This record gives sequence, structure tokens and C-alpha cells, in this order.
Amino acid sequence: MAEMFLEKFRSLVPLYLEDEWQKEDGLTDAELDDALGTLPVQLPLVLREFYLALGGCEDLMEAYHYFFDPDELEVEDGYLLFLEDEEEKYVWGFRLDQLEVPDPIVYRRQNARGTWKSEEGTFSEYVLDMFSWVFDELSPELND
Repeated sequence: MAEMFLEKFRSLVPLYLEDEWQKEDGLTDAELDDALGTLPVQLPLVLREFYLALGGCEDLMEAYHYFFDPDELEVEDGYLLFLEDEEEKYVWGFRLDQLEVPDPIVYRRQNARGTWKSEEGTFSEYVLDMFSWVFDELSPELND
């Protein structure tokens, strides 16, 4: 399948970290496949390309929220979990019945209640908006 999101995710390194994207910022296909091990589901294209572009870039993988490393991905409550907040109050995931969609809608679970709510945006929209918010609004000094 053709790359749809890879270059967009790679462009986040120079945009927010003021450095050129380097091979080490991402994972290779072999590294990703090895890390996924026996995950019982296939990743949506967008999440696969996210890891290929940024899976080795801690400054982005741990910016505000924490993206799971590929070997930490979990299937729970009918969702593939990929992100959590610092206090572990929320977790984000994709509905399992939407994993074949190249860029599925993101859902958030409030862990205390166990309730899921749509973020009303796809993974690529959510991630790009989140990084913009983290780096542009929470860290205005980065733009000086």
C-alpha cells in the first residue's frame, strides 16, 4: 500500500524540534514487525506509518501524553489502545471494527468510569492537532 502519512509525520521533527528528521527518529519495518510480536490485530495504516516516522523519537512520543511503544499496544474493551495521559486517567484507542480503515476515528476512555467517547477526528487529525497544541500553545517560548 502506498505511503499516505509517513512524510507528514516525519515533517513534525523539523517543525517542532528544529532538527532534520533522521532515520533513528523512526522504526524500520522489521523493527516494528518484531516489536508487534503476537499482537492479535493488524495496525491501521496511519499508526504503522506513525511508528515508522516517529517511533524512535522520544521528544514526540512522550510530548504531553505518552504514545505506547509498539510492544506495549493492547487490545481491551474492543479497542486497540495506543496513547495514555501522564496521570493514567485517560487512554486513547481505535475501535477494533475500524482497524481496516487507513485513518480511523480516535476514541478516549475515561479510566475511572470505563466509558468511551469519540474524539470526532481521525488519528492523523488528532495527532497533528495535539502536537500543535502542545508545542505552539503550551510552549510559546519555543516560537521566540
